[in-house]
Amino acid sequence: MTTAYAGADSDIIAGFITTPLENAIAQANDIDYVSSSSITSTITVNLRLNYDSGKAMTEINAKVNSVLNQLPAGAQQPTLTLKVGQTIDPMYVGFTSEVLAPNQITDYLTRVVQPRLPAVPGVRTAELIGGKKFALRAWLDADKLGAYGLTAADVSAALSGNDYIASLGSTRGRLVQVDLSASTNLHSLEQYRNLVVKQAGGAVIRLKDVANVTLGNDDYDSSAKFNGKTAVYLGIQVAPTANLLDVVMGVKAVLPDINANLPNGIASEILYDSTDFVNSSIDEVIHSLVEAVSIVTFVVFLFLFLGSWRSVLIPVIAMPLSLIGTFALMLRMGFSINLLTLLALVLAIGLVVDDAIIMARSAVPIIAMTVVLIAVYVPVGFQGGLTGAFFTEFAFTLAGAVTVSAVIALTLSPTNCAWLLRRTERDSTNWEARLVHKIDHALEWLTAAYRRRLESVFATKSVVVIFALLLFACIPWLYSTSKSELAPDEDQGVILTMTNSAPSDQRQFYGQQL
Repeated sequence: MTTAYAGADSDIIAGFITTPLENAIAQANDIDYVSSSSITSTITVNLRLNYDSGKAMTEINAKVNSVLNQLPAGAQQPTLTLKVGQTIDPMYVGFTSEVLAPNQITDYLTRVVQPRLPAVPGVRTAELIGGKKFALRAWLDADKLGAYGLTAADVSAALSGNDYIASLGSTRGRLVQVDLSASTNLHSLEQYRNLVVKQAGGAVIRLKDVANVTLGNDDYDSSAKFNGKTAVYLGIQVAPTANLLDVVMGVKAVLPDINANLPNGIASEILYDSTDFVNSSIDEVIHSLVEAVSIVTFVVFLFLFLGSWRSVLIPVIAMPLSLIGTFALMLRMGFSINLLTLLALVLAIGLVVDDAIIMARSAVPIIAMTVVLIAVYVPVGFQGGLTGAFFTEFAFTLAGAVTVSAVIALTLSPTNCAWLLRRTERDSTNWEARLVHKIDHALEWLTAAYRRRLESVFATKSVVVIFALLLFACIPWLYSTSKSELAPDEDQGVILTMTNSAPSDQRQFYGQQL
């Protein structure tokens, strides 16, 4: 919630605007914490997890309305904005020019470009960052004001009294009705310069006599830059229920037409696109999924050959079928294909193949193994707080994959065994028999080498026991000193900074650099 109070310093804003508003807002339900700043009164309310944001906004708005009469007369109405999830926009488009000033770029973006972007499905709004709107600036000369016996309040009253919009009503005749209007507002810079501030003894004092009147910007306290260039940005905000990839794709579809109609001298560029990181992450997960399937297939071929290549097909067929069944469960539970569910599928590859391998040899342990795995993963999905919200889809996707794998192993795999496995004689002329012999020989050598190493370790049991006790003793220290985080920070290739100047220099600079 933002509340502007022009001309007031931060102490006044904090005491007479931010504090009463915070006290009122704090009475609303299910608020996690509140933070604020008073350069311009900005209050950020963070809600508890899964609380209805629409209901909260209605309640906070009611609380704010109850204290509006306590705010200073010159303060503007508070503006409430709802944001869900990330604090930065998913996409930024920058507009720069070597010819046009920032206020001219802002004027074009406000009139032409900004209204088009919210029409894209899923775009909530296109916020203007670094914009400089046109504004009349009257830089008063204190010496001239004193010479004419005027004050800044007199100039402000003259501006308010000579530039306003009035409705005069209408006049009616027997057959005609005419609406009356008066040209009571000023339209040009020259009209403002000639505005009468004071009349005394037949002398007329105009605004240009006591001030330097120019058409400038409404804000000189901030600047937005990209790679050292002053720019005006449009930040694309996505609706909470929209798909990020579809929304950004829709924005990119309309940008060529927008760029083709830009005035000469204005250039545009996509400065930041969060879908680049999302797509690269999905590609990495897909590569991991393909690698996992390939490695598992190779391991199955190596260790489950059973003298026939047909035996390899049993677990290999079970893997894609288990994944397809998992996708069906995800659809039923309302889950989307995202990084967490794809990660669960990558981990599930090694689990779903186990059921088919065990079924090819023995069916007894499958149910017990499935129950154990479900008992491990399902409780994660029922955790509360941010952890539960973050890992619910991961846990239930993984548990669903294990369940589908067990069903396929108990139903389809026996049928595949009956159809695919054949009783063959192992003779030296059979290529399968020769390959099996080589694999068995390699595994026997590996088993023997491992047995020798294990026997050499157990020859000194006292060393093993002491080392194990030391490890157990270090567990509390390792646990207490280990750092933890909900999810690792990822490098997205962008640096977003906001720098506030020292109190002696009130200018603020908002910079974005890739």
